[in-house]
Amino acid sequence: MLSEFSAKEKKILSNHFSNLDGSVFAIITPRQVDRGALMSRYSRTDKSMRRIFLDEFLKNKNRGEEFYKRVLLEYGDDSVAELGEAQIAIEGLSNIAVKKIEDRRIGLSYLEKSSRYVSWNKKTNGNYRFFRDPVLNDSRFADVYLDSCNFSFDVYSKNIDPMIKYVRERYSIEKYSFKDSKDGKEKSFSKLTKESDIKSANMIYRGSTKAKALDILRGLLPASTLTNVGITGNGRAFEYLLTILASSDLDEERELASKIKKELDTTIKAFVSRSDDKYGKAFQKYLKQVKKTSKSIVAKEIKPKKVSGVRTILVDWESEKKSMEKILTSLMYEQSPSTSYQDILHQVKKLSKEKKIKIINSFIKIRQNRRHRPSRAFESVYYTFDLLNNFGMFRDFHRHRALTLERQLLTTDHGYSIPKEIKILGIDKDYKECMDKTKEAFDKIRKKYPEQGQYVVNFAYNYPYFMKFNLREACHLIELRTVPQGHVDYRQVAQQMYKKINKVHPNLSKIIKFVDLKEYELERFESEKRTEEKRKKLKK
Repeated sequence: MLSEFSAKEKKILSNHFSNLDGSVFAIITPRQVDRGALMSRYSRTDKSMRRIFLDEFLKNKNRGEEFYKRVLLEYGDDSVAELGEAQIAIEGLSNIAVKKIEDRRIGLSYLEKSSRYVSWNKKTNGNYRFFRDPVLNDSRFADVYLDSCNFSFDVYSKNIDPMIKYVRERYSIEKYSFKDSKDGKEKSFSKLTKESDIKSANMIYRGSTKAKALDILRGLLPASTLTNVGITGNGRAFEYLLTILASSDLDEERELASKIKKELDTTIKAFVSRSDDKYGKAFQKYLKQVKKTSKSIVAKEIKPKKVSGVRTILVDWESEKKSMEKILTSLMYEQSPSTSYQDILHQVKKLSKEKKIKIINSFIKIRQNRRHRPSRAFESVYYTFDLLNNFGMFRDFHRHRALTLERQLLTTDHGYSIPKEIKILGIDKDYKECMDKTKEAFDKIRKKYPEQGQYVVNFAYNYPYFMKFNLREACHLIELRTVPQGHVDYRQVAQQMYKKINKVHPNLSKIIKFVDLKEYELERFESEKRTEEKRKKLKK
């Protein structure tokens, strides 16, 4: 391949490609738009990519933008926008806005500030860090909103130290074992002799007990609480995100659209150009009309019925017989050359029930750990769950994107959850006062500003949504969300999901073989121990 280029060309190419003679190479040219345009141009010529760069991109500094615009305008090739990638950080956005952003399932990856490792009681310029909505600030509800949010943070903040103290008294360090570096055995804290082991044990214990305390208290936080999120994604996904945010009824989300667009213009401008052009604005109008039409239909056709408490209800599924036949047909299809899906399904239906179960069990048997995901054949079967649980817990389930999730506005209509530790510590009076104050504020605000009213609602309030996912995703979600270090709230719901699936599909549910149905007192303890062991190995 080297003979294709002159010595001068080789020198130039070395700054834009990871190697000059390999059939596999990385594109390292600095401009993101050139990388994307090169990839797109690659599909429309028989030249090598390095030759395309030399002939068409090197001299023309605007080649990337020009080519991208031409492809998008002339051919309407939206997938070209996926060739531009960016990473952005957003700091100081509300938990309402971050959920709207994270609703986008494809093309974007997120990392959000944790509510179990970081306390949220810090102030900036004497103020708690929660979103001050401009519409509410300029309304007659300004004082009601600020008082409610500040009260929520006051109750949360003043109880952090007492809750940590209670957790450490309740779960004494002597109840747990730690690894002794002398003989590699697990020992109680008092039996450790090396200073480094004692220090390590204290770190593990303090980290897991603090996480437990913050887990218990997070229900007091209002949805206005400011968080941070990092986003990695491609231009097409960012363009859609910007369109969604720009069509929002909330000032915060529309302003975020402008800010994100401004920063993306510094790296992948050409790839997000349509988010606010005439096509983008037409799409924004369409999204608003969809919402308006849905509201109108609901007002005419659906009678409201408020439900309190929590629920995990399996509302839609197929018979196990039919589900098993679908999965077996899919399993056999790939390895059945010249045989149609229809013919395989016809033959599978003739198999005895015992034979079908035996074949399914053979695939269950070969799964050795939860990272051995079932094959795509298990995507043939779906379950729909109607869920009502606290908003704090919803935020964890919301991270699963290989499924269909629809949700309603956050309100105070469905009651709230109270962790048992709140009652044991004797702060349930403050807790209930906080929830009552929130409901009072929300009920006043919602009459005129139902969307903005969401900001005042605490994480503890129950939140309605539904999730539809296939058996393969059920396997991933349930096994992941029942691991010992998981939050007690979502562990219980994931366990309930498993039991519901197991009831209707007793044979197929066995593929979810690494579900953990046990209960744990100090959820993060074993995980913190493993993390500390990794730290020690890294130091060595």
